[in-house]
Amino acid sequence: MCGICGFSGNFQRDLLSRMNAAIAHRGPDGDGIMHRPESGVGLGNRRLSIIDLSDTGAQPMWDATSSVCIVYNGELYNFKELRSQLKAQGITFRGTSDTEVIVNLYMCRGAAMLEALNGIFAIAIYDARTQEILLARDRFGVKPLYYAVLPQAVLFASEIKAILECPTVPRQLDPQALLSHLTYLWSPAPQTILQSVRKLEPGCAMRLRQGRVVESWRYFTLPVGRTKPVSRDDAVAEVRESLRTAVHRQMVADVPIGAFLSGGVDSSAVVAFAREVSLGRLQCFTIDIGSKDAAADGITPDLPYARAMARHLDVDLHVVNALPDIAQGLEQMIYYMDEPQADPAALNVMLICQLARQQGLKVLLSGAAGDDLFSGYRRHRALKLEKFWSWLPQSLRSTLALAATAVPARPASLRRLGKAFRYADLDGDKRIASYFYWLAPELARSLFTPGFRGTSGPDPVDTALAEMPSAAAPIERMLALECRYFLADHNLAYTDKMSMACGVETRVPFLDNDLADLAFSLPMDIKQLGSTEKWVLKKAMEGILPAESIYRPKTGFGVPLRSWLNGPLREVVDDVLSERVLRERGIFEPQAVARLVAADRAGSIDASYPLLSIMCIELWCRIFLDGRAPRLNSLHAISEAAAA
Repeated sequence: MCGICGFSGNFQRDLLSRMNAAIAHRGPDGDGIMHRPESGVGLGNRRLSIIDLSDTGAQPMWDATSSVCIVYNGELYNFKELRSQLKAQGITFRGTSDTEVIVNLYMCRGAAMLEALNGIFAIAIYDARTQEILLARDRFGVKPLYYAVLPQAVLFASEIKAILECPTVPRQLDPQALLSHLTYLWSPAPQTILQSVRKLEPGCAMRLRQGRVVESWRYFTLPVGRTKPVSRDDAVAEVRESLRTAVHRQMVADVPIGAFLSGGVDSSAVVAFAREVSLGRLQCFTIDIGSKDAAADGITPDLPYARAMARHLDVDLHVVNALPDIAQGLEQMIYYMDEPQADPAALNVMLICQLARQQGLKVLLSGAAGDDLFSGYRRHRALKLEKFWSWLPQSLRSTLALAATAVPARPASLRRLGKAFRYADLDGDKRIASYFYWLAPELARSLFTPGFRGTSGPDPVDTALAEMPSAAAPIERMLALECRYFLADHNLAYTDKMSMACGVETRVPFLDNDLADLAFSLPMDIKQLGSTEKWVLKKAMEGILPAESIYRPKTGFGVPLRSWLNGPLREVVDDVLSERVLRERGIFEPQAVARLVAADRAGSIDASYPLLSIMCIELWCRIFLDGRAPRLNSLHAISEAAAA
């Protein structure tokens, strides 16, 4: 687990050093550089040592013949099996790292080796025989990889801030990405907030040669619309054993491993199976958001469930208190995130990982992706319930959508009801995409000044839906969007960035290759049975977890943002979104934003997260365009441990 950077082009070694320094937080245990000016190639690495802590695991790493050099960020969970296969072919190894396995696998299979990797990774391999660099990212995008194509060079790195160490990288903002941040709260790959910097999409690879991208391709495509018939009993048994195998597989490390524990079925299942093979008493972590504000926002607090689960599983639980003062960490969040993602759940991750690192842990297991694979979000149920009203004629659906705009944003039950029907007039894929909206695209576009209202291209979400098999059911299409964009560009993005900011690796057992393939193959009536979301997963955990935890109310890994923005953080909102600040920046229309703030405070619209998005965009510009140093290390005062 590390941070990587590099280039193909005519740059000096000093740029590599600066790029490496910019991501030092990702790898506090060591660093290395490989620079071949005669070939116009440079690779850099920051090391977080987890497997093979000796020098034989250091990077950049060459193969035994000095033909191939790798820098690699991630963990390969099937490296022992692959290592055995390679040894059977007569290949010898100097150390025990998974990095050395990838190098030798590439020597044997070339880029085709990507299909054999079961893990999380961003890889850069320089092949001296062809003078090419291979870049690749794991199937689901757990590990990030950015690149910038300049006239005579290509730069790449785990984080945008490393690429921006090159002064010739253009800083023009991408209007389409800005619109996405207000519409979705995240920017779908390949776009980023900068026109010049792109994300390598999950499951994709590219080759660089002499400062150019010479080939790019997708080596893994989500298996949408490929469900297979299976009995419910068989599905339950397969899910239970596949998840157990995935968790056990991801417990490989030469350092202690802990886990996130919310008390929900996903994280609890991971902890239950991790405990079976943990070498010591498993250390788990959760967040306390405060019951009063949580209730006002319609959030069910995790803490009572997490404590009950810790007692049931006999693990240690450490609790982090999240307070409204968390706003002091917004600059820190944006700096490490690289992108203006408006979800304070990212700060929850940082708080937990800070505490975990203080406890001596470098690795945490997460229950992320359980909802995305097995259908656990409210929008999945809402889509299923469309059958009861979608047959209405267009005129009545339009009336229903118009009426929904008048539904007040408070209390939470009315807010959710209004959101369910706000886009009832849309059809097909447009309707599916609307479930991910935080603001209607038209309303979001109206907040920008004329220079930013245009778009730089089609919305990747619309494009992805259009590319899916026409026979795929609406819920299958929605789950594919969850995995391709919401998961990769939102949940996994902030989890990686905020945990690595603390020198902690987060692993995601639900995205094990075999388990994910199984999840995609299951019919939807096994994932959603009656009114029960994630039915097959919940059924699989019966007898292992208590029923009250399996079938507890759904909640998110967030904070009561709506209550905070209209209460203790009100002055912060007024300052960052003031007319003077917005007019000087020139991205947003001050009067339009002021109307949105007023409507949100009046309760006529739920715009807390889009307003936070505007704030985050302003903070991003201050840090990455204006060069203002962010306030870092401001969160430690609100972090504390408490035994269950």
